[in-house]
Amino acid sequence: MHPSSVDRAMQETAPAISSREDVVNIATVLIEQAHTRPNAIAMYYPVGRRNRMPVYAEYSYAQLNRDSDAMAHGLRSVGITRGVRTVLMVKPSTEFFALSFAIAKLGAVPVMVDPGMGIKNLGTCLAEAEPEAFIGIAKAHIARALFGWGRASIRTKICVGGPHWPGCHRLKRLQQLGERSDNEPVLANTSASDDAAILFTSGSTGVPKGALYSHGNFAAQVDILRDLSGIQPGEIDLPTFPLFALFDPALGMTTVIPDMNASRPATVDPRRLLFAIEQFGVTNIFASPAVLKRLADHCAENDTQLTSLRRVVCAGAPVPAGTMARMQAALTGGAEIITPYGATEALPVAAIGSREVLGETRAKTERGDGICVGPSVKDMTIEIIAISDDPIEDWQDSLLVPDGTIGEVVATGPTVTRSYFHRPAATLAAKINRGAGVICHRMGDLGYLDEIGRLWFCGRKNHRVILDDETLFTIPVEAIFNTHPKLFRSALVGVGEGSQRRAILCIELESGVSRTEHETIFGELKALGQSHKKTQSVCEFLVHPGFPVDVRHNSKIVREELAPWAEGQLS
Repeated sequence: MHPSSVDRAMQETAPAISSREDVVNIATVLIEQAHTRPNAIAMYYPVGRRNRMPVYAEYSYAQLNRDSDAMAHGLRSVGITRGVRTVLMVKPSTEFFALSFAIAKLGAVPVMVDPGMGIKNLGTCLAEAEPEAFIGIAKAHIARALFGWGRASIRTKICVGGPHWPGCHRLKRLQQLGERSDNEPVLANTSASDDAAILFTSGSTGVPKGALYSHGNFAAQVDILRDLSGIQPGEIDLPTFPLFALFDPALGMTTVIPDMNASRPATVDPRRLLFAIEQFGVTNIFASPAVLKRLADHCAENDTQLTSLRRVVCAGAPVPAGTMARMQAALTGGAEIITPYGATEALPVAAIGSREVLGETRAKTERGDGICVGPSVKDMTIEIIAISDDPIEDWQDSLLVPDGTIGEVVATGPTVTRSYFHRPAATLAAKINRGAGVICHRMGDLGYLDEIGRLWFCGRKNHRVILDDETLFTIPVEAIFNTHPKLFRSALVGVGEGSQRRAILCIELESGVSRTEHETIFGELKALGQSHKKTQSVCEFLVHPGFPVDVRHNSKIVREELAPWAEGQLS
């Protein structure tokens, strides 16, 4: 579409505006903030560095709402309307947030993928999603053209920032057209059941799958997060995972966009995080365990106290107790670390605080009882069913196992997504129909409920190691060995087939441990394993230079890659 035809479309397209109070759409919270607190700061964003530290600029709720309205008008003029699946590959920035809300206001369906998942997986995901529009920075468009992403389905291409990529509309141009428009603010008539987004899983246990979110799922997440964390309007958030920041306006928080590479969170410079915390009086941080470790270690080494923080929310993988203890020591007053449990397909499901972990459950974890992730959160239900690798179409109470028995974790509630996009087999394997329109999600995790209803996580279902005479669960086994002072972390894998199958513990040592110490450590680990019934079958150990981890949070160990590596080492 040429610029002249874009101008005509701006004049000819009728606005899709809703004044209904029953509209369910994440964008309504931004509109409300812009009306009630127009001059309040929606976000601080880095615009450069001075003396190696970031320099920030301000962006108000009124500006964010105004820019997202202008972008919505511009996007609609080139065909991005309600239901249009739209890839968004833009770095954390004011454009990212304004675009996200513009797409929501239009009722279009953003497709969110992690660029770090690899070229092959990106191609597979985008082919499955069949996007009709692609909004991205020039680098994303270069990759799209080079690897043919969405070639069969993408009709509209928009370039964000510079340099401009040929064949694309410029976002700035579309925004300017929208600013000149006399149309009213945009808000599509979306309901709770309407499609809101396709969010791809991290792919840490296979090819990423696109979880199809409804507007109701997002609304429930906001409600649960507010109830869970006690966040108050006016707080300041430092979210090191960009998607979490989109909840900030709904929670009344100001976002500080961290100066970091969001695609490689484990490489974050903790000094820049501390700079932001101190400069803006940050009250809340959302971080993965990898980011938390960097920050906690730095605080411990420099005896730093984070006096403004009221809480740290950490998700993406289990948090090592040592990391949690170091971070807790840096907090003051009643502040603690909240660790929600869930998955892309259902989040959050359960949660627990660091005081309960460090004061009680840590000791049980180190005895091999699993990791306590807490009771179910508001409006969510957790049940444990017998372990099965087969699909379960319809719910039956006979699937349940007694409390205290390790089984498969099933979640039911308003944050549970109903299906994967264009993945009927995956949907059948992961969802159970409970009747009356209720769908529950098989988390793919193993665990049990204790006598007071808390969930204890025992590892992924497809990571369990089945031997001739017993089944080993990763988390309980690894936790016992992880008490060794020279282990950073461990990963249990199975090698061999049939009666020849055996359990191998891959270990990652703390920095500074020399190769000459390996045999001594192996002997100590074997003795440690023999002292616990759950670990007596684990007698072989392999030192790995650095475990492969998921691309999203850099925290989940990718055991699918470790198992063939171990096979190769032993052959």
